[in-house]
Amino acid sequence: MTTEPNYRPAAEAVQIIQSGERVHFSGTATFPVNIAKALYERGLAHEIRNVTIQYMHNVGETPFTDPEVAAIFNTEVIYTGGNIRNIVNKGHGGYISISLGNSANAIRSGVLKPNTAIVMVSPPDKHGYVSLGLSVETNFAAIEMAEKVIGVVNPNMPRTFGDAIIHTSKFDILCFDNTPICSINPGRCGDTELQIAANCASLIEDGSTLQLGIGNLPNAILENLQNHKDLGIHTEMFSDGIIPLCEKGVINNLKKSIDKGKIVASFIMGSTDLYSYVDDNPAILMREVAYTNNPEIIAKNPKVVAINAAIEIDLTGQVNAESIGTTQFSGCGGQLEFVLGANNSEGGKAIFAMPSITNKGISKIVPALSAGAAITTPRQDMHYVVTEFGVADLYGKTLQARAKALINIAHPDHREGLEKSAFDRFGPHFIYAKR
Repeated sequence: MTTEPNYRPAAEAVQIIQSGERVHFSGTATFPVNIAKALYERGLAHEIRNVTIQYMHNVGETPFTDPEVAAIFNTEVIYTGGNIRNIVNKGHGGYISISLGNSANAIRSGVLKPNTAIVMVSPPDKHGYVSLGLSVETNFAAIEMAEKVIGVVNPNMPRTFGDAIIHTSKFDILCFDNTPICSINPGRCGDTELQIAANCASLIEDGSTLQLGIGNLPNAILENLQNHKDLGIHTEMFSDGIIPLCEKGVINNLKKSIDKGKIVASFIMGSTDLYSYVDDNPAILMREVAYTNNPEIIAKNPKVVAINAAIEIDLTGQVNAESIGTTQFSGCGGQLEFVLGANNSEGGKAIFAMPSITNKGISKIVPALSAGAAITTPRQDMHYVVTEFGVADLYGKTLQARAKALINIAHPDHREGLEKSAFDRFGPHFIYAKR
């Protein structure tokens, strides 16, 4: 590799990619669309074939999923978002069923090792260092292992620290791209989400270290923590909801045992205000997913509270958070990794928060998971389940007592049916369960 930046136009840069290669792209909000389109054009021109495109998740355009190039590019993702869900479930793309933290290990072991890595970065500083900005995730490992590395320099990319900092000598080619970074504005919460958030907040103690995701509910939970003290963040990702709590001093990360004083994350998605907030902010420590999602590392902090979502939970506590029957909806992500980390943290709590029913009125607490559904978190690792109707503590309970606790927080319209299912399964033991 050269020590001086080697800038090339995108169309020239992608010439280093050959047929049969595995190409890793940075994902989430930092998918480099322009250079992806340049590679797509090479495919259309029949200059390359049998190229595997790999990334974690992408919230923007997905040119490689165009049916015109289905025989040329095969897309493989670690998380199935709405923009690729149809492609994956029709068999034109692939979902890699692997926990997010372990995905970096798969790259290093050679299983998912790319020939070429293409990542979006901030402009170099005076010392020749760029930043992976909003998306360290699996990119750190991909840069380390790839034979060829292309950096897409975007002046709109926030500069963050930790594993995000990479010297330009690590790149074979640099391209320039001024495309705005994908942003997501926070939505408004309904009454159901607000009640779930309040119920979750009641379980969170001062001095806790939080893991939350993106969306209305995580932001609503954070809004309910205005009067808490000394909260910390160790998560795979975060969004806008942290900003008011940081500015108020509620989130100060001072009670953490490791990375004290730092918000630790691996990728960030949110509004342009959030991107401005994290830019050049030394309180934000970006680490690769092999670190953020390692249960042993997570558990080093006290009072870890991991808050995750579910598509459905059965009466014994099994969680499906990624499929609708056999249809892949999202991915396992880092859910179980954070559940295990919280369970092994001193005073930690693993919480599953969800509405009691879907938008169509179907109960999310079910007698048994749908046929073909994934088990994202097994029942033996379950602790708290929260709906708008309250909190069910499953820890240390018999299956019969778990069923009772879950039925108590199910939607009233579905409780009778769930009780019948529980009786059919457990018999009189269900009726007389004491806890």
